[in-house]
Formats: sequence, structure tokens, C-alpha cells
Amino acid sequence: MAEQVKVETVSTKPFEGQKPGTSGLRKQTPVFQQEHYTENFIQCILDGGLGDNKRGAVLVVGGDGRFLCPETTNVIIKIAAANGLSKLIVGQNGFLSTPAVSCMIRKKDGGNTISGGIILTASHNPGGPKGDFGIKFNCENGGPAPDHVTDKIYDLTTKITSYKICPDLEADFTQPGTYNYQVDGFGAYTVQVVNSVADYVGMMEEIFDFSAIKRLVSGELMGAPFKMQLDAMAGATGPYLAEIFGVRLGVAKEYLMNTITLPDFGGGHPDPNLTYAHQLVDALKTGEYDFGAAFDGDGDRNMILGKNAFFVTPSDSLAVIAANLECIPYFKRTGVKGYARSMPTAGAVDRVAAVLNKPVYEVPTGWKYFGNLMDAGKLSLCGEESFGTGSDHIREKDGIWACLAWLQIIAHKKQSVEQIVRDHWARFGRNVFT
Repeated sequence: MAEQVKVETVSTKPFEGQKPGTSGLRKQTPVFQQEHYTENFIQCILDGGLGDNKRGAVLVVGGDGRFLCPETTNVIIKIAAANGLSKLIVGQNGFLSTPAVSCMIRKKDGGNTISGGIILTASHNPGGPKGDFGIKFNCENGGPAPDHVTDKIYDLTTKITSYKICPDLEADFTQPGTYNYQVDGFGAYTVQVVNSVADYVGMMEEIFDFSAIKRLVSGELMGAPFKMQLDAMAGATGPYLAEIFGVRLGVAKEYLMNTITLPDFGGGHPDPNLTYAHQLVDALKTGEYDFGAAFDGDGDRNMILGKNAFFVTPSDSLAVIAANLECIPYFKRTGVKGYARSMPTAGAVDRVAAVLNKPVYEVPTGWKYFGNLMDAGKLSLCGEESFGTGSDHIREKDGIWACLAWLQIIAHKKQSVEQIVRDHWARFGRNVFT
């Protein structure tokens, strides 16, 4: 028998500055802890993001594990019920990386379209009680809400007078399972709690040749041990790295750094660059490791290093992957439709496009602008200078995907990271900027 729950309407007033940026609303954590602040914004997401399709809608909900994620997941469950949604698909413990949310939205729910998702993240910003928090809405294509949607959400935040909530609804989202309720005035409401890593890991196994990567990391392909360091920076990629590399690819635990996701990211700044990922850089400088990669707080950014900390700039990383896409099984099946980069990103990929006779597009800053090209079938690969790389497998940038793409290329070419990049420069030319 499904539990019966009541809907309450709570009076409120607008808060200034609830304007989503290119990737949602980000503020210092104490701002979200103000009474009614988070509730207001969630109500406006449902009204502005779903509109007339709110009743009966299905959303994915998850966050990067930072401080305040569980409490906010609980609020979303209660407000979604009171607004007539039919189902939430929630990552266990309210945890999902940003690429995993996009994956789950696009996978659909038993063949039925999912209306979008709510992601709890401030991306690469520090977390914790004095750090940052964020909430963003993704649409049914799995990508960040476009400008007209975020503009509507913001407009509603300036006018809101009340929100609806089921205060007595309690869902245990710490364990996978399905929880059913009867909401007064609306009827059936389901909270499905799912394994946070399974769908994403399954997608990676379909995209890449894991057997070839496994032969690389075992030392079989290169005729010598291939040693790596992968740094989750105590962010959302930790459980995904543990499953993909530790379990599926047989990588030793000592090659996986900071894989326990911490609410304050261990006091660090989970931004994968030469400054903040200094632990990884120092490890690679020893010359002991052949490959290194670091990932940000919510798992959508990456940094690639070679032996002796040879640094691959984001624009070079994008260009190298572009030049070698066809060694990845996914692109053998789908073909390579075109490339794109953000306006502030160096034009290295443009040179690849010219030589390989592929279209290349330039978009404003913000991953949402790549989505239109992907949905139109014009784009296979894209990237930003801010350490974001991704493809049309989802509608978010994807750090682990970029790492696996590099390992697939290394397995195919049987060369070091530095040699691959230097050969690339010799063929296509080198772009630098400051």
C-alpha cells in the first residue's frame, strides 16, 4: 500500500540574484542554507523548466557529493511530489556525476522520455560549509538548459510568492529501491533510487574497446609496464574511476588517487589544472609514470599529462582526439560528423578539420551551445579551453570519457603522450596563445 502524503503551500518572497549562469545557480553554501532560498529556486526550476508539462513529468536527480547535496536532494523529492511530477530517478545517496546525469536522461525510462534532470554541483569550485554550492537544470536532451529556459526560471524567482511541498514525505535514498506514494490531488508518485555508477560505466564499455585498453595498462601492448596516476581530486569521479579502472580494466589501486568523494573535496580546489592538481603534477614529474589525468568536482573536466609531467593543453587534447577519433569503436559506428570549440579556445582543432575535410564550429562559452549542433547531427566532438572535452554520446563535457579516449589512442598508436602530441604538431601545426 502506497503511503498517502499531503501537499502544503508555503508563503515566501523573492531573493535577489537567483540568476542561473551558463551552468546553473552557484553561490556560497551559506546562501543556499537561508530559509526558503533553495525551496524557492527548486519551485522556479519546476515551473520554468517544465512549464505545462510539469504534471506527470519524470526527472533525474543527483549531485557531486559536496556538502549540502543530501539535504537538497531531500528538498527536491518533497517539492517535486507536491508539484505533480510522477517520478524521480535519484542517484544513491543523492550522488551522480554531471556526465552520469546526462547519460541517464538520454537513456530514457523504460523507453519513455525523461523530462530532464536537476544536478547539484558548483563544478570545479571548492565545497564544504564555507565553500560553494550550485543547482542546475538539464533538459530532456540531457544538456544544460538553454538561455530562454534559464531566463524564464530567473524571471519566476523575482516574482515568487509561494512554493508547494510535501513536508511529511520521507524517502530513503541511501539504498537502491523503488518507493511509492499517493500524493493528495495528484495520485501516484515514485522515487526510484538507482546505483550511481552502473549506467555510466555501461555506456563507456559500449563506446571504447576496453580489451585494448586493458592490454595497454597491463603492459602487454607496449612490451613494458604502463604506469599511470589518475586523480579524482576527492570529487565525483572517484567511484567511477574505481569501477572502470580498478574493476573493469584491472588497474592497481595505487594508480588511483583521491577516489573517496568528500563533502569538502578534502579541503582542496577540485579544478584539474597545473596549479590545483599539483599532487598529480609532482607524481608525473618523477618520471615514474607514463600517463596522468585529473578530474574536477563534478566529473566533467579533465587534464591530461604525459611522462615527466608533459602537459597537454586543452586545445591540443581536443585536436589530438579529433585527429584520431576513428580508432574509437563508437565513432566507427556513428561516423565523424564535425568538430566544435568555444570562442576562447585555441584553433588547433580547426587545423585538423581543414586537413580531414570536416566541418568545424565556434560557439559562445557554455556547453549548452554545443547541444544544438549535436541534436542537429552536425557535431561529434567538442571542447573548451577551461579543460572541458566531450562528444555527442551525451550533452555534457565528460572527464573520464576524455581520459579513456586518450588511452584508446595510445593503445592504437603504441606511442607515448609526448610523441603523439609532437607528431600531431608536425602534421597539423601548433597553436599557442596567452
